[in-house]
Amino acid sequence: MNYKKMKNILIILIIFLIPVKSFGLIEVDITRGNLNPLPIAVSPLSIDEESRKNFENILKKKNIGSEISSIVENNLKVSGLFNPLNKDAFLQEPDIANLKPRFEDWNLIKAQALITGKVSYVEEKLRVEFRLWDVLAGKEMMALAFTTVPNNWRRVGHIITDKVYERLTGEKGYFDTRIIYVAEEGPKTQRVKKLAIMDQDGANNKFLTLGNELVLTPRFNPTSQMVTYLSYFRNLPRVYLLDIETGTQEVVGDFPGMTFAPRFSPDGKKIIMSFAKDGNSEIYTMDLENRIVEKITNHPSIDTSPSYSPDGKFISFNSDRSGYQQIYVMKSDGSNVKRISFGKGIYGTPVWSPRGDLIAFTKLHKGKFYIGVMRTDGSGERLLTENFYQEAPSWSPNGRVLIFYRETKTDSKGKGFSAKLWSIDLTGYNERQVPTPTDGSDPSWSSLLSN
Repeated sequence: MNYKKMKNILIILIIFLIPVKSFGLIEVDITRGNLNPLPIAVSPLSIDEESRKNFENILKKKNIGSEISSIVENNLKVSGLFNPLNKDAFLQEPDIANLKPRFEDWNLIKAQALITGKVSYVEEKLRVEFRLWDVLAGKEMMALAFTTVPNNWRRVGHIITDKVYERLTGEKGYFDTRIIYVAEEGPKTQRVKKLAIMDQDGANNKFLTLGNELVLTPRFNPTSQMVTYLSYFRNLPRVYLLDIETGTQEVVGDFPGMTFAPRFSPDGKKIIMSFAKDGNSEIYTMDLENRIVEKITNHPSIDTSPSYSPDGKFISFNSDRSGYQQIYVMKSDGSNVKRISFGKGIYGTPVWSPRGDLIAFTKLHKGKFYIGVMRTDGSGERLLTENFYQEAPSWSPNGRVLIFYRETKTDSKGKGFSAKLWSIDLTGYNERQVPTPTDGSDPSWSSLLSN
């Protein structure tokens, strides 16, 4: 599917929209869990009989209005900030609620916010209208309409969620996004690894490579639907660029020795990586336009896992130059190197938050692996989750959620191994497994598709 065309096709018609303020109905405290998620009612989108039949013929869905509502409801639930109420308790039919909610009915079931809307078939297009209501105040907070091709119905559900999330929390959503990862199958000693991509909720999974070559560390371009990844061709490391929209790929270069974790710069014009040369692992950048390679670090230690700050002015990386692996920060030209991790244990895979205020990392201490975050100066370290083995944190585009992968311990016969994708928010409370059809590792989160 051509996502560039999809993006161009989607038309947003603003009916009425109250400007988003710097605050919402939910106050988000990242230092502790939101123990009282906002009760919200997601009414099934109403649909006339003729439209229902048309969409059933086209999409093979019995009621596309209910399907879209279910996507919105699920997104809000898994965010951990909202408590979608049971539809069995609703007192108003969808078509009536959409016109003018009886707020006393929604108050009875303790809803504080309400989503209503309708779906219609207009000139062979899908038109979706929705409204967000403040039940306690008895006021409309937002109203939008979307017109697009019918096959975009899932994306419409994600975009609605993003708009609701932003209006109620004051921060951007992250639902109209995709995740690329390494799909894994087979025994631990003979894993078949393919590149795979899916919507952030696990739907529309698609394999991008055949599995005949080892693939590692796919990473999204922050500005486009482009991916860089590492592949071993005839046991030699190659860095590839893959255009998700067209399916075309190209080799960026063959690099000597071991090559690690290529990532894009914030403007998408460079990739940064580490590779071993002359027996020493250093960090390099490559300009994608002229393919000029520049060496950034120069130290006899092992420097690897570089990640840019969102403004491109700084780079975090891990190094054993202090005797064991720790996290360092330097200017983008390699100057002014500073160590920022000083806790007990071994630190690795630092990844800068899109907000610029935090760095996520993996930590090994006393035989356990942790996913944690710290401020960019190393202060305020918080460990969000621990397990036998977990690795490769990647940020949602709003800097609110981390996705990573977790492996299970095998038994004495080497059986029982699995690798699964998990997510957790900055509170450390909302931990959940992300569904994939196979095992999965090395996830990377895209930017918003509907920016």
